[in-house]
Amino acid sequence: MSGLAAYSEKKGIDQNQVIEDHGPLVKRIAYHLMNRLPPSVQSDDLIQAGMIGLLEAARNYDATQGASFETYAGIRIRGAMLDEIRRTDWTPRSVHRKARMVAEVMRAIENEKGRDARDCEVAEKLELSLDEYHQILKDACGCRMFSFEDITEVGEPFYERMSEHQPGPLEGLQKLDFKKAVSKAIASLPERERLVVAMYYDEELNLREIGQVLGVSESRVCQIHGQAMIRLRSRMNDWFIENK
Repeated sequence: MSGLAAYSEKKGIDQNQVIEDHGPLVKRIAYHLMNRLPPSVQSDDLIQAGMIGLLEAARNYDATQGASFETYAGIRIRGAMLDEIRRTDWTPRSVHRKARMVAEVMRAIENEKGRDARDCEVAEKLELSLDEYHQILKDACGCRMFSFEDITEVGEPFYERMSEHQPGPLEGLQKLDFKKAVSKAIASLPERERLVVAMYYDEELNLREIGQVLGVSESRVCQIHGQAMIRLRSRMNDWFIENK
């Protein structure tokens, strides 16, 4: 905990008291996330990041804003853990490159056809077999299980992330516009992809549990999830271009 000690000393926080009171919250959030992450992610790393998020919450909390400290701290803790996952992304660059390539091809096909791109069409355009294409989807899913949070929580890390300053009117409008764009993109997904997204992010089922509901293998759910994330990235492209 030497990193935590240095951080708390620098910020003038009673580290021991904060951790004693709210440390169990950090562990609860960490183990909840671990159920949805590859085994290469270590719980100790998440807990360490979460403890720093907890100390940041203790320093920045303002009771006049209406939220309880536990609610506020929970957001900061979870955000710190997600940042740690992104920072230590274990995925080879080739996986990210292939996912971007699939998104570009998918977007081109959908613009041309005026409908959802089919697996066989994307694979053919990329000169891949269906098995090779499905492997890219699985890799994309496994490498960034939080890619959807990267999108939907753009209001946190991208615009404010419970920032110390109050967001101005422009920031508020951007965040609202983004959420509307995401909702529209999700609603446009093919039914099965939309269902997997809802069960994974709204109902917080893991891939195995979703597979049991749909009557398919966990591997197939991983493919569907990966394709949904790539399709969302493709359909959100215009928003990112307009709001650079």
